[in-house]
Amino acid sequence: MALTGIEIYKFLPKTNCKECGFPTCLAFAMKLAAKGVELSLCPYLSEESKQALESASRPPIRLVTIGTGDRKIGVGNEVVMFRHEKTFYNPPAFIVQIKDTDSTDDVAKIVDEVSSYSVERVGLELKLNGIAIENASNNGDNFVKCVALVKSKTDLPLILMSNNPSVMDQALEKVAEAKPLIYAATKENVDQMVELAKKYQCPLAVYEPAGLSELAELVTRVTEAGVEDVVLDPGAREFGQSLSALTQIRRLAIKKSFQPLGFPVITFPGQGSGGIEEEAVLAGQQVAKYAGVIVLDRFTPGVVYPLLTLRLNIYTDPQKPIQMTPGIYEIGKPTKESPLCVTTNFSLTYFSIAGELESSGFPAWLMVCDTEGLSVLTSWAAGKLDADKIAKTIKEFNVADKISHRNIIIPGGVAVLRGELEEELPDWKILVGPRDAVDVGGFLKKQ
Repeated sequence: MALTGIEIYKFLPKTNCKECGFPTCLAFAMKLAAKGVELSLCPYLSEESKQALESASRPPIRLVTIGTGDRKIGVGNEVVMFRHEKTFYNPPAFIVQIKDTDSTDDVAKIVDEVSSYSVERVGLELKLNGIAIENASNNGDNFVKCVALVKSKTDLPLILMSNNPSVMDQALEKVAEAKPLIYAATKENVDQMVELAKKYQCPLAVYEPAGLSELAELVTRVTEAGVEDVVLDPGAREFGQSLSALTQIRRLAIKKSFQPLGFPVITFPGQGSGGIEEEAVLAGQQVAKYAGVIVLDRFTPGVVYPLLTLRLNIYTDPQKPIQMTPGIYEIGKPTKESPLCVTTNFSLTYFSIAGELESSGFPAWLMVCDTEGLSVLTSWAAGKLDADKIAKTIKEFNVADKISHRNIIIPGGVAVLRGELEEELPDWKILVGPRDAVDVGGFLKKQ
């Protein structure tokens, strides 16, 4: 059970040294009890106190790493039920599943497509995260060959799926250095799978569909045997089952500090759906509630893109919007005669107007003001976008030196700024553009 702030305070040095960043040891203890800081911030803890406070410093959901190198996956380490309470940290990994019964050509084709898939949104590159290989043939040789083929063609993290410990051992001999996720330990094979996880130092998935109590018992058996990196599979496949099980696991881990279920969860939406559309909807539900690894039955770009976008939206810190660097941006190949437009540094706003400007066929200068990541109307309402801000941005980035005219186009949503801006920039002509980015092409054509 988690310790309270007062209980934690008893173990602290009580020097109020402030080196942890808090004014008193009691303030630090209260923050630690709320899972808001790391225990390591206190430089004067004794070893005895560190051991006693381990349960308080452990994140409610353990961070588990799958794979190695730049493409490794980190899931878990979450501390809240709802993103508006603080934020979600580690987005769920999207994994595409293949089977060792697929032909060599099909396997190679899917691996290449998954590895190379990349789309850009609001300045970020969105990608898939890994490959799951299922021992559908129940043949060890087929599985090992398929695993070796996949490993030779990609550096993406892997999930090895076989309930046969001897087959899993053969595959791990080939790819253990890549730290794949072993799927899965069950009541029937738990001892052998634990030994493989310890032998090869790989994370281990634990599968138990009988209920959360039974799952917790099996996880306890695994952790007491020395395996700390665990991924949970409660066997909940359908919409209602998945929502209920994953929410209960999250609540027990975060609200009750129930450590046997304090691990990320793996889901298989394709197994609980009637087709590709239902799989996409169920995967979307599991992005929000509360999967750590989502294994898709198939790779379909039309399904993957909206799922990646949904994941980006949910796992963006609500208190820190994605922002562009303030400055003057070239859209197309603008000249000194090209129009000058103004926008905010909220990424979605920037890319909306930049995309429309580019497709309009009119090269332009796009000046981005620092509005702390707020959109046009929000930043105006909050006092972050005003005439003074626009005028200062023009001077800060020497905009006047880049153009031969003195015309500036402000967003139609803040037309009210026109009069104030004419006072700030008396030598400039202030034009009020359209309210919506999609209309900017027609506006420029008329002008």
